[in-house]
Amino acid sequence: MAAKIGGSGGDKHTIEQTADINITPFIDILLVLMIIFMVAAPMATVSIRLDLPPAQPPSPDKPEKEPVYITIQENGQLFLSDKQTSIDNLATDVCTALGGGACQEERVFVRAQPEVKYSQFMEVMNKMQENGFFKVGLLNEDIE
Repeated sequence: MAAKIGGSGGDKHTIEQTADINITPFIDILLVLMIIFMVAAPMATVSIRLDLPPAQPPSPDKPEKEPVYITIQENGQLFLSDKQTSIDNLATDVCTALGGGACQEERVFVRAQPEVKYSQFMEVMNKMQENGFFKVGLLNEDIE
């Protein structure tokens, strides 16, 4: 609080109180906090180095292959696109559907109904990996 002695001189001395708030210390604290946060914010961010391959458009003379889908039904039946197959013949049927050659280098998609047991799903995934298919995509969509 500040006090002001009023009057134009003489014997009368009156003291009037003023209610002005000194905001200078408040502004000083805010500026110091702002500088601290500006310095600390870049250190708090996490950065991950990500090396992406350069984008290359597909060649126009090479036709796109149809993707191969392995569907697992809840009763354990396996379908390769629309053709029924078994777990033992899965790798050869996938290679045939991909056109032979270096079929392990092609991407294969696996989808399953929600009621399929985890063990059935993992049996298909393990069979694919045993036969060299490591580019396996998992689909999450409704099968009708």
